[in-house]
Amino acid sequence: MSNVSSTSSISISISISISISMPPDTPVSPNALQSVFRADVRAMHAYHVQDAAGFVKLDAMENPFTLSPDLQAELGRRLGAIELNRYPGTRVNELHAALRKHAAIPADMGLVLGNGSDELISLLCTACAQPGQPAATVLAPLPGFVMYALSAQLAGLKFVGVPLTADFELDAAAMVAAVVEHRPAITWIAYPNNPTANLWDDDAIEQVVQAVAANVAAGHPGLVVIDEAYQPFASRSYLGRLAARPHVLLMRTLSKFGLAGVRLGYMLGRADLIEQVDKVRPPYNISVLNTEAALFALEHADEFERQAATIKAERERLMAALADMPGARAYPSQANMILVRVNDSATAFQSLKARGILVKNVAGLHQLLANCIRLTVGLPSENDALIAALADILREPLNPPQA
Repeated sequence: MSNVSSTSSISISISISISISMPPDTPVSPNALQSVFRADVRAMHAYHVQDAAGFVKLDAMENPFTLSPDLQAELGRRLGAIELNRYPGTRVNELHAALRKHAAIPADMGLVLGNGSDELISLLCTACAQPGQPAATVLAPLPGFVMYALSAQLAGLKFVGVPLTADFELDAAAMVAAVVEHRPAITWIAYPNNPTANLWDDDAIEQVVQAVAANVAAGHPGLVVIDEAYQPFASRSYLGRLAARPHVLLMRTLSKFGLAGVRLGYMLGRADLIEQVDKVRPPYNISVLNTEAALFALEHADEFERQAATIKAERERLMAALADMPGARAYPSQANMILVRVNDSATAFQSLKARGILVKNVAGLHQLLANCIRLTVGLPSENDALIAALADILREPLNPPQA
């Protein structure tokens, strides 16, 4: 009998090597990636903001007044208490109500808010772009607000511009003819206009409004949008006529009111039409900070109205001073800006800049604006500096207009 020890230690080591064959890197040319973007987008230029650091800033039609220290502190406390970790909630409904009260918007009209008027222009173009059909047309006078044409282009719509008269008045006959020919889905009327600052003749506007109405009656629907961005400085508004014009919408912004940094625009009109624009609005497009700042401003509307009154008075003081300058022709203004024709807009712009004053050279925006600069109405002290500088720069008589 043998004793067999069955204590055995077996160690098995299995090594499995799996080799995954990776394809070699395919070289990608950086230039080849550009074609993924639309050709018209590649041909565009991004919006450029002039560096205003250290300058008297009179180039962007902003309200030059800041809030008093007491109001700044009160606003700061309110903004500091906001729950930034939460998406915007129902507080925006209170902003809707405040805007309705402030602007005396009838209860049966619709209201939609945008991140500035720019977003509302884009939303309306998006809502009117119908795939699979010939591109709808957007119509507007020129020179005018650049976003009308740009938003139409980006939405795939056709843009038709109708030149103003030599004095920047609305050419009613040309506008009506364009409405009849192109049957626009959207017709923009700025009231007052940017960059010309004037408030067009009401009869001329009504001719355009009625021409679009005639298209609607003939089975070619279209909207007219009255853009009242500069309403705080204007002597008239279209709001009172809106109820009788169901195909007309009205758009405003709080930017010129004094909240350019807040970015809040609003559009109103027949409820079922505004509802369609609201459907393409991104969720939470008005931030909690913007909502609270706008509510605060509307609660202190009397302060902003006081500022607007000062700006209008300063505008008239600037107009009077410009009238005495041999080298300037200032066009009528109902906004917080003045369009001025000079002998050489590029030289005038650079001469003002050398004196620490930043304005806008708009000569390149349209041929009708040849040698034109646009002045924003600033603080009284800023306007003093502007008047002194222009009086020195514009001594030579204005050249006669070219035929």
